[in-house]
Amino acid sequence: MIPNLVSFEYNHPGYSKIAREIRYAVFVDEQKVPEELEYDAHESTARLYLLFIKDTAVATCRRRYTEKGIKLERFAVLPQFRGKGFGDFLVREVLKEVLPEGKMIYLHAQEQVTEFYSKLGFKVFGDQFEEAGIRHFLMKYEANKSQ
Repeated sequence: MIPNLVSFEYNHPGYSKIAREIRYAVFVDEQKVPEELEYDAHESTARLYLLFIKDTAVATCRRRYTEKGIKLERFAVLPQFRGKGFGDFLVREVLKEVLPEGKMIYLHAQEQVTEFYSKLGFKVFGDQFEEAGIRHFLMKYEANKSQ
């Protein structure tokens, strides 16, 4: 199974619908994030991604520019596809795309996945904070720390 990553703009009718369904399943249904917090004002300016295995979309994420650099966010892998390396693949592929820009790359990692991101070269900075009722940490990418 070779994963296929598709990058698209928010206004893509088919892909946007699929990404929204994956995020709804993971964040709204599973993690109980309020829908109005999941879909925010940054949707239309973010670059979005879908990860396909054959014809099945299994994961999604987005990235956007901020005053600090490039923020990676909304990483969601459907439950039945977790533990198979698809999240790892998704993060690495997005990093390949944004690293040449030379900007700081960061994310807000839920507490339970900080170790996952650490293995991919991210480091925790600062204290724990809450977003959407879930504990998070600011993590910044450090290229020399990645495996």
